[in-house]
Amino acid sequence: MAAITAAMVGELRGKTDAPMMECKKALTEADGDMARAEEILRVKLGGKASKASARITAEGVVATFIAGGVGALVEVNSETDFVAKNDDFLALANNAARLVAEHNPADVAALLALPLDGKTLDEVRAALIGKIGENMSIRRFQRFETTAKLASYLHGTRIGVVVEFDGADEQVGKDVAMHIAAMKPVSLSADQVPAELIEKERSVASLKAAEDAAKAVAEGKPAQSPEILAKRLEGSVQKFLKEVSLLNQSFVKNDKQTVEQMLKAANTSVKGFAMYVVGEGIEKKQDDFAAEVAAQMAASGA
Repeated sequence: MAAITAAMVGELRGKTDAPMMECKKALTEADGDMARAEEILRVKLGGKASKASARITAEGVVATFIAGGVGALVEVNSETDFVAKNDDFLALANNAARLVAEHNPADVAALLALPLDGKTLDEVRAALIGKIGENMSIRRFQRFETTAKLASYLHGTRIGVVVEFDGADEQVGKDVAMHIAAMKPVSLSADQVPAELIEKERSVASLKAAEDAAKAVAEGKPAQSPEILAKRLEGSVQKFLKEVSLLNQSFVKNDKQTVEQMLKAANTSVKGFAMYVVGEGIEKKQDDFAAEVAAQMAASGA
């Protein structure tokens, strides 16, 4: 009997996208023969999971789960929007969110190893890949556990928000979650905006100021002093900070007040939030149909 190593299991999992324990069982059955083990898994998974495993998953859904002071936000991806509407796929996402809240896994790998209906979540996912024939993956999650309150908002299934807040009115928390989905702030307050975003905005504002100054000189207008240019630059940065920080944004249900002013009037404070947008940051594959047809014609000698 050949020794089945972790490296062999990892290699087979990479080829087939099957759960780790299934890979180990297949390798054991095949006495360490990688090709034979791959055949065994393809039979079990309907021959679909390994074909799907390398394909980009940029569609999908965001799911939330809240029970008391514990909540979770999860993004589960698929290849197409059509599958993202499938009931089994939606159930996978909702179960993933519940498992995150209940078990507090350290990462996605730990989440996939959690039990679900007599299997692991990863086994359920792999079986669904085999059934549907399309790749799907659990991309990320965030868990909340607090003595404060939690509210969530889903814009369809593509944008999800969880807000942690203190206050007597539950509707205020829901309103803030809806506002976040609409306005997409990057931080709670201006001083929490990531430094790299501020520097990027400063660079853009600096280039714009230089272009404006050059245009003014070309039109025969007097050049602005370095001090004025510096103030314009700082003004642009401060405007950006207000636009991307939650507390400084104009409240969507009443643009006469900021979110901070609305919260103060409602005797409520927001402690934190998380927002996921499906496929954010994932590079989608762009199919070039004309090039594909040309390549097939060339290969056939047409």
